[in-house]
Amino acid sequence: MLWQRVLSAVVGVPLIVLAVWHGGIPLLLLTSLMIILGIKEITELLAKLGLKPLYWLALAGGLILIGGAYLYSGGYPGPTITIILFLHLIATVTFYPRYSLLDGAGTLMGTLYVGLLSYIYLLRMLPDGWIWLIFMLAGTWACDTAAYFVGKRFGRRRLAPILSPKKTLEGAIGGLLGSVLVSYLFASYIYPFLSLPKMLLLGLMVGVAAEVGDLLESAFKREAGIKDSSMLIPGHGGILDRFDSALFTAPLVYYFVLLFIIS
Repeated sequence: MLWQRVLSAVVGVPLIVLAVWHGGIPLLLLTSLMIILGIKEITELLAKLGLKPLYWLALAGGLILIGGAYLYSGGYPGPTITIILFLHLIATVTFYPRYSLLDGAGTLMGTLYVGLLSYIYLLRMLPDGWIWLIFMLAGTWACDTAAYFVGKRFGRRRLAPILSPKKTLEGAIGGLLGSVLVSYLFASYIYPFLSLPKMLLLGLMVGVAAEVGDLLESAFKREAGIKDSSMLIPGHGGILDRFDSALFTAPLVYYFVLLFIIS
């Protein structure tokens, strides 16, 4: 219900903004908690698909990713991918046939998928990272919110009826306009020395990434035959329901800023 969504946002958004402002350990702990809860949700979802994921292995991989993000000052901790892959391969050999190659592939995919949340922490570690993180969150939430209300009011044409019957083309366009508007306000009033065309492009890309992330999560849930990844957040569902778009937009903004803004 709408009032539950609003109430959850009123409680949750200030906590997230506070963690973003402080950065460091508070944000690291918040991100770690989100990864832990997200790993639980994705392994339960994979189990509904008939797989036998190893929760402890996926959890270890998620914590290795966020731990690497904290310890590795050069950006995304690429070597952690090799460590996680080796752990999954070893587990497949050790527990075969109870833990099959398909189970291992699903567990690895879920680990790396939820592990994208580590980019929330990495984005904060960039120069002026708290501003870029707020921008990413604002652009993502503006896209989701605008898509919801525009789609509800003007939606006629189905965007992806098989994946998500309620999403409409009009809502998707409204979502893109919402994220572009955030970029315009950001470039005009917060960072006016930045290139407006570049920021508008980033806003458009954030909108596209947010909607793709949302549709991917819908694909997971439809395949598993569930409505929400969990009931953790009233009115929103689980961590993956609330941050499915940020799983795509956080890496996008991180690399865009790294390559085209501060390089």
